[in-house]
Amino acid sequence: MSNLRSDNLPVAPTRRRLIALAALGLAGGVAGLLCSPRRAQAEQPVQALDLEWADATRQRPLPVRLYLPAGGTGAAVPLVVFSHGIGGSRLGYRYLGAHWAAQGYASLHLQHAGSDRSLWGGNVFEIMGRLRDAAQEKEALARVQDLSFALDTLLADPDLAPRIDADRIVAAGHSYGANTSLLAAGARVERQGKAMALRDSRIRAAIAISAPPFYGEGDMAQILGAVAVPTLHITSTDDVIRIPGYFSGPDDREAVYQAIGSPAKWFAMFNTGNHSSFVGRRGTGVPMLAATQQLTAAFLSKVFDGDGSTLAAWPQQHRELIAKFQAPSA
Repeated sequence: MSNLRSDNLPVAPTRRRLIALAALGLAGGVAGLLCSPRRAQAEQPVQALDLEWADATRQRPLPVRLYLPAGGTGAAVPLVVFSHGIGGSRLGYRYLGAHWAAQGYASLHLQHAGSDRSLWGGNVFEIMGRLRDAAQEKEALARVQDLSFALDTLLADPDLAPRIDADRIVAAGHSYGANTSLLAAGARVERQGKAMALRDSRIRAAIAISAPPFYGEGDMAQILGAVAVPTLHITSTDDVIRIPGYFSGPDDREAVYQAIGSPAKWFAMFNTGNHSSFVGRRGTGVPMLAATQQLTAAFLSKVFDGDGSTLAAWPQQHRELIAKFQAPSA
């Protein structure tokens, strides 16, 4: 590995048409403006490593950032592997990655070379064309391959692998990245009457933030019914994707949730914030982002440790921010 950088980051202690995904997480292009939500307790440092990986087989670079608990005992910790929205980078969504690390989890943030922040450079009048190209089937497939390659690489690293519990891995993502995570978690699409084999069996659960429908696919239940792992779905009442020729609103996020086959699924809709808010730009949605930190950490605790008490209590604690919340029946 090369160009490895380690930073001590103060964080609040409270925690791949395949399909033409028109879910353009446009806000991902401003990843450099991210910040952590307001902190109410003593801060705890985490370690961040920037790693420059490349898949030689596909001739595709894969920069990643790995957040780790700092000063730990050396015991292996669970892992979240995070996929950004279109136009994003490994530097984005720090408020989640660093927060999870502060709660005792590792968080691996991928940068997908065909749909990352480089889309925002060049001729401004050609941006929409670049975004449409990035949402094509070839890139959707490459993203899931990125995720599996990243896990292969991390778990083969002699220095880092001992710090990761390979039996406890969750996929997470925002917008385009949420679709990537759901595909890795078991979502199925067919081509020429044959199901594409995209699922990574190492994924034990998925967190889908602002997941759009799978564009160009008519029956979401046919696609998502194969997802058998626990899932958490997060959106807001103004979670709208609007670009020329395409519109997707929060009802689509709920439809994705409803189509998931696993009975172990949760859905939270905030009454504040929009599609861009979940990226974590400065000064936007601070209470909602803090609640998102806590909700995702509670879900991880349920998945990894079997402790559902914090997840069960979360809706009442944040009732003033919630428009809708659904959980598995007891």
